[in-house]
Amino acid sequence: MWIVIGVAVFLLLQWLFIGYRFSFGPFQALGDIRMSKLPGNAEAYSMKTAEPMADSPFEGKNVLFLGSSVTYGAASLQEGIPEYFAARFGCSVTKEAVSGTTLTDDSNSSYVHRLLTKVDPATPYSLVVVQLSTNDAGKNKPLGEISDGFDRSDFDTHTVTGAIEYIIAYARETWGCPVVFYTGSRYDSEAYATMVERLIALREKWGIGVLDLWHDDSFNSIPDADRALYMNDKIHPTKAGYREWWCPELERQLLTYLDAKK
Repeated sequence: MWIVIGVAVFLLLQWLFIGYRFSFGPFQALGDIRMSKLPGNAEAYSMKTAEPMADSPFEGKNVLFLGSSVTYGAASLQEGIPEYFAARFGCSVTKEAVSGTTLTDDSNSSYVHRLLTKVDPATPYSLVVVQLSTNDAGKNKPLGEISDGFDRSDFDTHTVTGAIEYIIAYARETWGCPVVFYTGSRYDSEAYATMVERLIALREKWGIGVLDLWHDDSFNSIPDADRALYMNDKIHPTKAGYREWWCPELERQLLTYLDAKK
């Protein structure tokens, strides 16, 4: 009997607090039940109704998204940035996202491992979009140093910096397409702020796109009522948060980056 009660309490806690952080099994299902009750996840904010962009640079092309729970859409019933891009740009998206995972390559679910084992290198991707994962900051993963070289063997993928460099190098060698990283909006994390600054430094070395939601004071200074609608917590947006707040800015910055590369 006590075992049954213990399991019931455990599942309830998963549902109330962390169920949505999982990308699989009953925990995700329980999390989705909770997420479906949020005003910010109303059907009115569905990405499916986003108006297609005229003269899209990715119409009919393939775009790869690599990330963790924010890319997965853990607090938005799995509708987020990839789905917005698909609707707006008319592209075919591959969403390789697993909640709780890290850039640093120390498990079979890391960004690097999944890029090498889960993504078909024969698919002709025209853009690779990578989330700067908050999990590396939350789990105190080592930042590492920027390498002197550009070869994949130069990078220590057990560090955040080395993993980022490896992903950039692999994507360029494999698909020869633009690579962009995006940050989350600002929250209280010195470790993540340091990761963002490192990403900016890597932009100088590699010429990658950085879709930066972190630094802009006006972007981050939204009314409390909007923040309550847009965010389930300090990291994870609802559908409304993606549709009304994050994605339009990510789109704007991406188009600016692409125009500068012409």
